[in-house]
Amino acid sequence: MSRAGEQGHQRGCCGSFANYLRSAKFLLYLSHSLSTWGDRMWHFAVSVFLVELYGNSLLLTAVYGLVVAGSVLVLGAIIGDWVDKNARLKVAQTSLVVQNISVIVCGVILMLVFLHKNELLTMYHGWVLTSCYIMIITIANIANLASTATAITIQRDWIVVVAGEDRSKLADMNATIRRIDQLTNILAPMAVGQIMTFGSPVIGCGFISGWNLVSMCVEYFLLWKVYQKTPALAVKAAPKGEEAELKQLNVHKDTEPKPVEGTHLMGEKTPNIPELEHEQEPSCASQIAEPFRTFRDGWVSYYNQPVFLAGLGLAFLYMTVLGFDCITTGYAYTQGLSGSVLSILMGASAVTGIMGTVAFTWLRRKCGLVRTGLISGWAQLSCLVLCVISVFMPGSPLDLSVSPFEVTRSRFTQGEPVSTTTRIPETIFPTEMHMSNRSDAGAAILEISPRPVPIISVSLLFAGVIAARIGLWAFDLTVTQLLQENVIESERGIINGVQNSMNYLLDLLHFIMVILAPNPEAFGLLVLISVSFVAMGHIMYFRFAHKTLGNQLFACGSQEKEVSEENQANASDV
Repeated sequence: MSRAGEQGHQRGCCGSFANYLRSAKFLLYLSHSLSTWGDRMWHFAVSVFLVELYGNSLLLTAVYGLVVAGSVLVLGAIIGDWVDKNARLKVAQTSLVVQNISVIVCGVILMLVFLHKNELLTMYHGWVLTSCYIMIITIANIANLASTATAITIQRDWIVVVAGEDRSKLADMNATIRRIDQLTNILAPMAVGQIMTFGSPVIGCGFISGWNLVSMCVEYFLLWKVYQKTPALAVKAAPKGEEAELKQLNVHKDTEPKPVEGTHLMGEKTPNIPELEHEQEPSCASQIAEPFRTFRDGWVSYYNQPVFLAGLGLAFLYMTVLGFDCITTGYAYTQGLSGSVLSILMGASAVTGIMGTVAFTWLRRKCGLVRTGLISGWAQLSCLVLCVISVFMPGSPLDLSVSPFEVTRSRFTQGEPVSTTTRIPETIFPTEMHMSNRSDAGAAILEISPRPVPIISVSLLFAGVIAARIGLWAFDLTVTQLLQENVIESERGIINGVQNSMNYLLDLLHFIMVILAPNPEAFGLLVLISVSFVAMGHIMYFRFAHKTLGNQLFACGSQEKEVSEENQANASDV
């Protein structure tokens, strides 16, 4: 009898596990895993490729980052509005295809440039190679815009619908999505880093292009299955009760035809006023002005959100060079770290990021959502103190007496083209690059010093960056869920689009900083500026938390957590 009971229990466990594997939640996780793996490989590789192509300089990576940030800044609200207006499955599949095709095409162009770089340099005085650089950055930017649309629709909309009304389930799903991000941060850069180190950049480009081709087909099918298993995804409800709230968010609206214009922005039809809607269609000027109205109304709506200060605080965290983006990766590359070492460091940062997601779920249960953001903010700032100390330690290249453009200016005054005298080796080991450039020390931009440099400064820098990921990801999850819980469904796309624009606006400023000071001697100053902006972001969040919780701000416990959720609901009603 007991054996039969055990067998029945085992069959029940196997059945429940099989049901979980077929569930919409698991399929969404699987699709996100494949997408994130390709994204992480591409983001890691493209920064190294651009440094490799442009003579070991950060300038090309900074220009790429500038273009990407500027595009999302301008088009973020429009992308979000497009997500709101169209069917969820159409948005997800269209953005998926555009993103992956763009990466594939960009990878093929990079392969051709690496294989025929010397020939391209001799054609039309190097203008053909410059055109290739422009084409690579443009296509990579299109891929990033499509990735932005995918992130909005999946991570800000689909996940909320799949989770239903359960806030705890939503928090767990958000944390799981972030853990997938961090696990792929460990594995994907290590995989492509080893391929690029022990193979060649050409092999790396081919591998990434092939992966995106296969992954695109699988993700397309998985998203369709999730859509079929979640009937609520087929419905984009816009209750009439929300129309008054939408009108209040747009402060410039009058009472006559303009409210119809505002509701049309969110994809909501007003069937009882067909004449006014019909008047808008024939007007060519109105159609041309619609993207500008979308941009304006999206930012006005964002400003009037109850979680505005929290979102702005998160955006300020993007004004930093203390992350594993193309700037920090390029800086470490110029300091002699190989692609293999960089991939290991990124893996370590992913581990601490996973720790941050675990801390988020635990702190939310113990202290509530709003206080979780406060605690994670203090944790991040405490770890970034190590980065400030690293600026003044032995081995730091900080030297404010060096002009940011001194090396570049000296190259052109000597009449040396950008890449004709500086031959980039086939491997991406910076140590080998240093050895190959030893004979012509003045030829390369930001060339690595032949003297041994103490590693205490760079060690403290990356120790602080990696440790700060715990607080960073816990804070990111906090603000993400605050937006999910407090933004109405009909505005979910456009508000998150504007949030992405805010993020990229501050990201744009940090790329401008690097363009103005691209040499490693000024990197320490950029570190100090970055920590200042992170501190300002957390001060804004503290202001939001104080307005939301009032006297209960520092009371942590189960009772206080309920108060926190009630205050959040009240803030949402306001």
